[in-house]
Amino acid sequence: MQGKIIRQISNDYSVLLDNNELLVCKARGKFRKLGLVPLVGDYVIVNIQDKYITDILPRQNQLVRPSIANVDQAIIVTSTHIPSFSTNLLDKLLVVIEYNNIKPIICITKLDLLNEIEKQNIYNYVKYYKKIGYEVYYNTDNQLKEIFDYKVSVLAGQSGAGKSTLLNKLDSSLNIAIGEVSTALGRGRHTTRHTELLPVFNGLVADTPGFSYLNFDNMSLSDIRDQFVEFNQYRHLCGYADCMHDKEEDCEIKRKVISGDILTSRYDNYLKFIGRK
Repeated sequence: MQGKIIRQISNDYSVLLDNNELLVCKARGKFRKLGLVPLVGDYVIVNIQDKYITDILPRQNQLVRPSIANVDQAIIVTSTHIPSFSTNLLDKLLVVIEYNNIKPIICITKLDLLNEIEKQNIYNYVKYYKKIGYEVYYNTDNQLKEIFDYKVSVLAGQSGAGKSTLLNKLDSSLNIAIGEVSTALGRGRHTTRHTELLPVFNGLVADTPGFSYLNFDNMSLSDIRDQFVEFNQYRHLCGYADCMHDKEEDCEIKRKVISGDILTSRYDNYLKFIGRK
């Protein structure tokens, strides 16, 4: 019978079958030999008598960290205060999520903890990210509930950004554990111990272990470049067909940074990501 993995704890996989029954299964040893590991979000075939996963159906996409497959959208929960707002982490997440053909949505948290000058600074960033095409919400927006409709969503962002708090705010019955934020480290303690798809507002949401480190495994420098959506708007005006927007003299992207059409922090982060700064 076919089903969808909605929870993994150690070697136990909870599969929601097509008949809406929940079955806890093990994975066949053949997957290890194939170098394939079942992931939360996978559509699988199970032997309901033996309670084993026998096949994994083709994936739409997958993320390595958090480990999850077949994601429709990633909600990047971005803190503005403890931990502080980080364009570097936000842009890293956007690049990796875009590369994996997942729709990114930005959600700003803890805005109420800022003074008016700090808030205005955040509003300026929000205005820019909206201008280049990203959906941006605040954790107080009522529309947040609507974005989960019939979607498989993953919440991404560093520990302490407010991912579990956001889910609890949207649906108090979830009662997800929330950890303190370490003032010494500036990040939260990991309270989410496993990946699980939770039913929220006609959709499924993954509450996953938080992280603050991310790399660009399997991505080339041009892959990283191509995920900066505003660069693609102007790159045809560069003097080089495959311009990397770095050392080239006739580069429209660099001109747009100088003119203010491209945010300086976005360009600086791009150079850091490709190892040029």
